[in-house]
Amino acid sequence: MPSSRPSNLIIIGGGPAGLMAAETARAQGIEVDLYEAKGSVGRKFLIAGKGGMNLTHGEPRPAFDQRYGQRAREVGAWLDDFDAEALRDWAHGLGVATFVGSSGRVFPSDLKAAPLLRGWVHRLRESGVRFHVHHRWLGWRDDGAWRFATAEGECFVHAGAAVLALGGGSWPQLGSDGAWQTLLAERGVDVAPLQPANCGFDIDWSTFLSSHHAGAPLKPVAARLHDACGRTPMLQGECVITQTGIEGSLIYALSASLRDAIARQGHAVLELDLAPDRTLDRLRHDLAKPRGSRTLSEHLRRQAGLAGVKTALLHEVLDSAQRHDPDVLAHAIKCLPLRLQRPRPMAEAISSAGGVRLEALHDSLMLTALPGVFCAGEMLDWEAPTGGYLLTACFASGYRAGLGAAAWLKRRLE
Repeated sequence: MPSSRPSNLIIIGGGPAGLMAAETARAQGIEVDLYEAKGSVGRKFLIAGKGGMNLTHGEPRPAFDQRYGQRAREVGAWLDDFDAEALRDWAHGLGVATFVGSSGRVFPSDLKAAPLLRGWVHRLRESGVRFHVHHRWLGWRDDGAWRFATAEGECFVHAGAAVLALGGGSWPQLGSDGAWQTLLAERGVDVAPLQPANCGFDIDWSTFLSSHHAGAPLKPVAARLHDACGRTPMLQGECVITQTGIEGSLIYALSASLRDAIARQGHAVLELDLAPDRTLDRLRHDLAKPRGSRTLSEHLRRQAGLAGVKTALLHEVLDSAQRHDPDVLAHAIKCLPLRLQRPRPMAEAISSAGGVRLEALHDSLMLTALPGVFCAGEMLDWEAPTGGYLLTACFASGYRAGLGAAAWLKRRLE
């Protein structure tokens, strides 16, 4: 039989944004029930931390804010309340020390996500937050009750306010499947279509390159987008050749621009600098040296420091005559054009763009169309590169939504 569980505030979604909203509201004296579709909370948080939990980034503001692109102003306002330093202090409060790595990324001292999550959930339970797992949100009943699917059938929950922290559309196996889009759109909420972010891209590789060099790292290299709107600044980093194209942290940093260029013109041109530590003039000079009986590959290794997959990429793009022209070859090494066809599917992406447009929200992150309903985390229309920026904004938005929901409830009781 359907059950009714009245609650002051319900949080739907047990990722970092939802957990932070729950903690923040509970600290304001609000009764909180948290509902999670999976059997445990924080699953994407745990998976993302398997290679070393990148909690935030040490880059100072306002440069930090600019990582959010077109949403720098709005996300910057969230960070005014809860920024990277506040996040580190919060972790320390859970007994988790942090350190800044050589890249500027901030990690827990043990590099693990699980101890932090366990301590956090324990503290939330001790504070009185009630957890309900295996509860998948289905929408609303006619009387306004929130509908959830459970193993025992549907249950119905009445609440004074709610925070939705349902994630985006990436990694659907962990619960972020974007199914909430239709439910909110039907209620008049302005939702931008979800798109892959921090993702790889498809390139029409030759059979030889895809079969012989898939999985090969490209480092160090630099890259930029070149399209009708001009060139983006050159960024240096690392990426990986895949069987279908290219991915990795350097590509993720450019993925928003690359994705948008493909949407505008059907493709994007990624320019790679295969030798960022050498000037064009030096390459011209060194490659013009006689190579005698040496193969071109050996000449490239000796005179340009290129080998393996970097040499294969030159063969992929240049014809025989171009490869044997030192001037053309030097230019290609410094600016190798790769034609990107499409982003990889959203289910493979690290994160997603799109979602509830920020214009559909009050500053407190309450939906204009649904008073008393707040949103937080990746389901909002913002994006950022990897490196701790994604997680920081999820925490910050959860903090703001939790404060907003608590204030909303308190005003209704006055």
